[in-house]
Amino acid sequence: IFDGLDYLMAELGKRDMMAVLYMNNSWEWTGGYTVYLEWAGAGKAPVPAVDGWNAYRERVGQYAQNDSAKAMFKRHVEHVVTRTNRYTGLKYINDPALFAWQIGNEPRPFGEENFPAFEQWVLDVAAQIKSLDPNHMVATGSEGKWGCEGDVAMCERIHADKNIDYLNFHLWPLNWTWISDSTVCENLSVAKHEAKAYIDLHAGMATRIGKPMVMEEFGFPRDGFQFSKASTTQCRDEFYTYIFSLIEADRAAHGPFAGCNFWGWGGFAEPSKEHIWWAVGDDYTGDPAQEQQGLNSVFASDASTCAIIRQAAEKLR
Repeated sequence: IFDGLDYLMAELGKRDMMAVLYMNNSWEWTGGYTVYLEWAGAGKAPVPAVDGWNAYRERVGQYAQNDSAKAMFKRHVEHVVTRTNRYTGLKYINDPALFAWQIGNEPRPFGEENFPAFEQWVLDVAAQIKSLDPNHMVATGSEGKWGCEGDVAMCERIHADKNIDYLNFHLWPLNWTWISDSTVCENLSVAKHEAKAYIDLHAGMATRIGKPMVMEEFGFPRDGFQFSKASTTQCRDEFYTYIFSLIEADRAAHGPFAGCNFWGWGGFAEPSKEHIWWAVGDDYTGDPAQEQQGLNSVFASDASTCAIIRQAAEKLR
C-alpha cells in the first residue's frame, strides 16, 4: 500500500500536481473509524447498507471517546508524516507534491454526547501533524456545518485553531435532500439557493477567523438520475456554472473563497452496463463503492462539463 502511495506522489511531482492526503475516514469504504474500533476490541464493524444506518452510527459514535482506537491512529499519523518516499528519496515533509495533510474524510462526532471529545481529538491531531511537519498546511476535511452536525460554533472554533490553516466544507445537494432522484432538474433552483446559503455561512466563518476557505467536494447527478456516460448533463452543467460564478464573484470582492474541488473525476472509466454498484473487476469511476457508479462522475467524454471546469480554472488562475 505504501509503495503505491510513494509511486503516486512521485508521479504527481513529475506532473507539477499536488495531493491532499487524508488520514482517517468517517465512512466504511476506506476503513477509518470502524477499523480502528474493531482493532480496539469493539467487534466486527457494521456496514450501513447491510446492518442499517442506526447500527453504523452507534458504532462509529464510539470512536471519539475510545482511547485505544485514537492511540493507534496517532501512531499511524506519525508513521505516514515521517515517511521517506522510496522512489524520490524525499521525506514527505519536504515533498512539494504535497499540498496539505488532512485529518480525515468528513470527520464527524456522530452524536451530541461526543462533541467535546470529537473537537479535542481534531485539535490534538492537527497539533501532532504540525509538530512533525511545519512545512505543509493542515486541514480538517470537514463538511463544515453538516460535518459538525449543525453546531456552527464548534465548526468555527475548530477551524480557528492555530494548527488548522484553512476552512473546509463540502456541498452535497442530493445527500442533503435539496434534490432527489426524481427531481434532479426540477429542484435545480432549490439546490442553487441552498448552496449559496451554505457557502455564505462558511464565508462568514472564514472572514471572522481570518482564513481562506476551500469547498473541497461538491457534486451533482446527471440529468434524470442516469449513470450512463451517454446520458445528458444539462442540469449538472448549470449547477457547476453557478458554483463557479459564486467563487469568481467572491474572488473579485477579495473574499475568503480560495477554490474548490468537484467530485469526482471519472476519466476514461466505463461503468458496467450490467449493474450500477461497483464489483470486483469494474473500472473505478470516482464514485465510492457504496454509491451508484457514474452518480457524480465527470468523464473525459463529458465535453460540456469539462469545458465549464476548464474555463473556471482559467479565470481563477
